[in-house]
Amino acid sequence: MSKISIQFSRFSAFYSPLIATMGGGFLKDEGLDHEWSNSAVGKSAVDALIDGSAHVVQSAPSQGFIPASKGVTPPEVHFAQINEMDGFFLAGQKADPDFTWDKLNGAKIIVDQTSVQPLCMFKYACFKSGLDFSKLEIVNAGTGADMIDAFKGGAGDYIHLQGPAPQQLEFDGAGYIVAAVGPAIGPCAFSSLASTREWLETDMAKAFTRAYAKARAWLISTPADEVAGTLSEYFPSIHASVLASTVGYYQNLGNWTPHVEITRESYEAALDVFEHDGRIETRPKYEDVVAPPPEV
Repeated sequence: MSKISIQFSRFSAFYSPLIATMGGGFLKDEGLDHEWSNSAVGKSAVDALIDGSAHVVQSAPSQGFIPASKGVTPPEVHFAQINEMDGFFLAGQKADPDFTWDKLNGAKIIVDQTSVQPLCMFKYACFKSGLDFSKLEIVNAGTGADMIDAFKGGAGDYIHLQGPAPQQLEFDGAGYIVAAVGPAIGPCAFSSLASTREWLETDMAKAFTRAYAKARAWLISTPADEVAGTLSEYFPSIHASVLASTVGYYQNLGNWTPHVEITRESYEAALDVFEHDGRIETRPKYEDVVAPPPEV
């Protein structure tokens, strides 16, 4: 049985389509064994493609935006979507079923700034919601764990987190989800599967893609608590109800759309986000960053 090596840039329940491909037995059904890892702190998972230690990595099309916009061909190509919408949430110190984005004016907001994309997306969500980001009181509290500690210590009125962290806050009675960022932006090419173009031509790539497509379909159609039971071994420190709540949120929000390919429409929407933040001056062509999934 061939072994496929998979690496994550960031590991959370948001990436359940890829985790389910491993944990749900879909790779095994296609004759593939697997191993997986997280990229080292300060390194991109794309580096694992370059040095050959991974066949597939969890990434984002935006990884290729900056080099491609400068005329440099990215070493990786993004061939399948994982999430077609931002997966971050806003949690507040108090429950607020009537939350509106204008309530961020005059509030302290702890925003995830550990990588470029979450911050760019948050800025764009504020823009789409009629806010002037430059006038907001943004708190940089470091990494995810430090952010949560700062929030619990009262350093922010709101905190910007990816699931299952905000669901865990609710479970602990330490915060309350008031909004999802994704709907404020709309569909976009948020996170992806990337590989080398050469690997996409292999039989392993075809087998992986078949497994991945089946895992996506299962993930979308299966009750959240059943999904959580299948994925629980990957989240030993997360309570089963928290994991199920997170999966349910993403299912209901529509982050995990049925198709595998990265659409041109979602790609252009992601470019809008990065152009708005001034991260790119020219818009790289779709074909320079994205490739279709292997023919299966």
